[in-house]
Amino acid sequence: MRPRSRARGWALQALYAWEARRNDVTLDETLRQFMIDRNIAAESREYLRRVLRLIERNQAEIDEHLESALRNWRMDRLSVIDRNILRIGAAELLYIEEVPERVAIQEAIILAEKYSTAESPRFVNGVLDALMRKVRPSTGSAGSGGESRS
Repeated sequence: MRPRSRARGWALQALYAWEARRNDVTLDETLRQFMIDRNIAAESREYLRRVLRLIERNQAEIDEHLESALRNWRMDRLSVIDRNILRIGAAELLYIEEVPERVAIQEAIILAEKYSTAESPRFVNGVLDALMRKVRPSTGSAGSGGESRS
């Protein structure tokens, strides 16, 4: 498994831990404790930090983009796992230019297959594909963009 793929799995676990604590601490504090408690490979740590910092700094915007891509759902009604898989995928789609859109979506689908329900991969794919089409309407598919694509 590649370091970024591992980092995404660790990010999901850290986000889950953060939400389980009902946001009593910052995501950065949760990450610091998470890094102490887990044996995370050095090559995955930097990407893990990057993704979680993007989510912490931009959570309102990420959630707003995701809400606009959801049909008949609200973020607070999603399972904690699905909500945070979507946040990771959206952070990559919106802010990390070197990750192609289709890769971000596929990696989110893999997380859903591994950590969520049988229906989740299709749901995650649909939401992130709709988000990609909204933020990149001229291409509607994988392409390149600036550091912030929103």
